Amino acid sequence: MSSKNYDIVVVGAGPAGASAAQSAASLGVRVLIVERKPLVGIPVRCAEYIPAPLLGELNVGHRFVVQRVRGMKTILPDGTEKTTLTPGLMIRRDLFDQALCNAAQDAGAELLLGTAAVSLEGQKLLLRRRGGDPLEVEAKVVIGADGPHTRVGKWMESVNTHLIAAVQAVVPLVRPLEHTEVYFDKDFCGGYGWLFPKGGEANVGLGIRKDLCNPNILRTAIDGFLERLTREGKIVNAPVSRTAGWVPSEPPRTVVKGRLLLAGDAAGQTHPITGAGVFQAVMGGKMAGKWAATAVREDNLSLLAGYEEEWKDLFEETHQRAFQRRLLLDKEWEKLDQVIKKCWVAFREYYEDH
Repeated sequence: MSSKNYDIVVVGAGPAGASAAQSAASLGVRVLIVERKPLVGIPVRCAEYIPAPLLGELNVGHRFVVQRVRGMKTILPDGTEKTTLTPGLMIRRDLFDQALCNAAQDAGAELLLGTAAVSLEGQKLLLRRRGGDPLEVEAKVVIGADGPHTRVGKWMESVNTHLIAAVQAVVPLVRPLEHTEVYFDKDFCGGYGWLFPKGGEANVGLGIRKDLCNPNILRTAIDGFLERLTREGKIVNAPVSRTAGWVPSEPPRTVVKGRLLLAGDAAGQTHPITGAGVFQAVMGGKMAGKWAATAVREDNLSLLAGYEEEWKDLFEETHQRAFQRRLLLDKEWEKLDQVIKKCWVAFREYYEDH
C-alpha cells in the first residue's frame, strides 16, 4: 500500500478542524483534512448561534449570517424572565463550516471527504474511503477534531465522559424575534430548552442528562416543548426537520499526548453549562494548528505542550467555574428553583464564589 506524507493530518472538518488546518497551512506546512461525511457541515447538529465578536476573528465573509440577535432571554420554571444583552449572530452552520474549509484550502490544506481515520501506528494513519480502497498516510502530528465521540481521543486515552443528549427541530416562527430564548424546566433533566430565531424559522431544541432521568424522555420532552411554544403563539408546530446529537459537558482534561492533539468537541472544550462550542472550537483549532505547525517546523514535538498551556491561560478559569456549576446543577436538580441563579450565566450569582 503506497503512503503519502504530510506534516499534519486533521481528523474532522468542523470549525475546530478547519480552523486548525487553516492556521497550520498558513505557516507553510503540508496539511491534510479528512472528513468522514460526504459533505462538509451536513447534517447540521447545532443551535447555530455564534457571539458577534467571533466574526472579527475570521476572514471568511458573512454569507452564512441569517440574522443578528440583541441578546438572550432566560425563562425560569416559575415564568420569570431575565434579559441579557449579548449581541450575536444566527448562522447557517453548513455554510459556516464550508467557508472555514474553503479558507483552509485557500491556505494550502488538502481535503478528503467521505474518509474515516481508522487506526494509527507510529506516524502511519490508516484511512478508509467510502466505496474505495484503504489509504495510508504518514503524519508527524495528528489533530483530532472529530467530535464528541472522538476516535483520536481514544488513541490518546482522553475521551468525553460527561455528555448531554440533544434534539432539535426547525420550525416556522409566528413572527420574527430579536432574542434567543432559553427555558429551564424540571423535566429537562440537567439541561434546558431553547428557541433560537433564524429569520422566518427557529431552531427549537433541548438537551438533557440522560443518566439523570428516564432515557426515553427526550422525544416526549421535545414534543411537549414544541406544544408549549405553539400555545404561547411563538411557533407553528410543523417541524421542517429534526436532528439529534451529543454535547460534551466536561472538566478540563488532557488535549496533548505525544504527537496527538485534540480540539473542539473532541477535546471537551464546549462550555459545560451553556453547551456553546463554536467559539471555543474555532479558537482551540487555531491554537492547535499554530502549535502543531511550530513543532513540525522546529522538529520538536515537545513544543506541542504550548497548545495546552495557551488554551488553559485563556479558558481554564471560565471552563472550571462552569464545570463546578454543572456539578452543583446536577446534584441539586430537584431543587432547581433554588440553585438555578447560581448555575446559569445570565445571573450575577453564577460569578460569585460559592
